[in-house]
Amino acid sequence: MGLGDTQSHRKKVGLALGSGAARGLAHIGVLRVLESKGIPVDMITGSSIGALVGALYAQGRRAEEILEVARDIGAHRLSYLVDVGLPKTGLVKGKKLENKLAQLYDGAEFSDLKLPFKCMATDIDTGKAVIMDKGLVWTAVRASISLPVILAVKKRDGRYLVDGGLVDPVPVDVVRNMGADIVIAVNVMPETRNKSDSEPGIFEVIMQTIYIVGSYVAKDSLKGADVVVEPDVAMIKLSDFHKVDECVSAGEEAADNAVSHIKRFLS
Repeated sequence: MGLGDTQSHRKKVGLALGSGAARGLAHIGVLRVLESKGIPVDMITGSSIGALVGALYAQGRRAEEILEVARDIGAHRLSYLVDVGLPKTGLVKGKKLENKLAQLYDGAEFSDLKLPFKCMATDIDTGKAVIMDKGLVWTAVRASISLPVILAVKKRDGRYLVDGGLVDPVPVDVVRNMGADIVIAVNVMPETRNKSDSEPGIFEVIMQTIYIVGSYVAKDSLKGADVVVEPDVAMIKLSDFHKVDECVSAGEEAADNAVSHIKRFLS
């Protein structure tokens, strides 16, 4: 049997990266471990922050490069929230963020990606999940990360879209339907949440409300995964985008613990 035959008979691995705002930076740590252990990723799906990270990886970026992107975004996070104007559908218009996303994905379309990739959004009119796998990647990611009320909705293909985490926070079924034999789901919505001693601000209240809804939906999604990786990110606030290294470390630790389980499926 030649190498090509071996490759064709290998089980296909699908990765579903979940939503969870800053906690989703742990996805980078998971990718780091998969790379270091030689565990292949053949296709990816993502919601919200999982879409942002997943699209970069599908584009061919290595985990270390995505880590540098995350550090840069974390360092300049407040600048993306300062958008002059009064948007009708969100506190933040999102133009500065859109410019950053357009730069990050460099005009790539889904058909240009090196790995099959799909990401999720929610149709704000119908409440239904929307699977995005065509057109410009950055516009799909922008739709998927559109936290209701905070970030203005994104019109794409004639629909007004908001955060995919509302209806499909960890898109396990989507990556399974793409042809994955083994599905690794990364859930960054821990059941135990850190209790804050201080009164939360409006951003934190909105993000936590979305998180609570999504965490219940995620439980059902995760039942369809073969391996569930759950980084310990309960101490990370949803807005802590500057705590990149802590999140990445949590992702690495959780992925390390799951490696033997994943390899059993592969064999």
